[in-house]
Amino acid sequence: MADAELTAERVSIGYGRRPVVEGLSLAIPRGRFTALLGPNGSGKSTLLRGLAGLHRLERGAVLLDGQPLARLPAKAVARRIGFLAQGATAPEGMTVGDLVRQGRYPHRSLLGGWTAADSAAVAEALTLTGTADLRDRRLDTLSGGQRQRAWIAMTLAQQGGILLLDEPTTWLDLAHQVELLELLRHLIETRGATVVAVLHELNQAARYADHLVLLKAGRIHAEGPPAAVLTADNMQAVFGLAVTILTDPETGGPMCVPLRRPHVPQDGGR
Repeated sequence: MADAELTAERVSIGYGRRPVVEGLSLAIPRGRFTALLGPNGSGKSTLLRGLAGLHRLERGAVLLDGQPLARLPAKAVARRIGFLAQGATAPEGMTVGDLVRQGRYPHRSLLGGWTAADSAAVAEALTLTGTADLRDRRLDTLSGGQRQRAWIAMTLAQQGGILLLDEPTTWLDLAHQVELLELLRHLIETRGATVVAVLHELNQAARYADHLVLLKAGRIHAEGPPAAVLTADNMQAVFGLAVTILTDPETGGPMCVPLRRPHVPQDGGR
């Protein structure tokens, strides 16, 4: 893909002898929202970590602007790629402000002091995520949703043009899920950000993402715009789920509605 800045070429990733992602090639569209979808164990999070350079590849390569990610200095990669892990943790007693300031690490030299640009980036990240009023609160006193927004703020303070987010809507209530997804669209449309996120909610992915990648057993089953990927056949093949596809009245895109099916007792009714 000519407009891709981050690509995976025949990538295989595993844990020990067990391959999780195998022979996978993927080009991430520049300045677009890509959602990684699939059932548990399909390789979504493993692939995302591989794209961030945080998981050793058994075979293949991840390229950033055509250069192998593994050969680039870690700080140079961190200035371009912001990564939010699933279930990230911080040292005990750390405040929201302290956490968000950690996002500026890639931009600071060994002897360089804190700059006005650092302060501005932190303030903007806190404002964008609605966490400015939590700045002095300890992370361990916050709700799950508040902590998740603080971690997202840290990732935004990094100011990388590429954001890799592993289940960023986890712990957020519905209103904050929508706020976050709208924020990601805002960053794409106003700053040209490239976003890749692991999502579980298919209809949110269809509404907010430009490009869907549907994984099954560590391989790409389908990819493309939502209407091409979110089909009844693909849902049956990947999730084993019968669905009907409706038209989203807000966007005109696809909406996936599971069909009801009778409950069958596990013991066969005996």
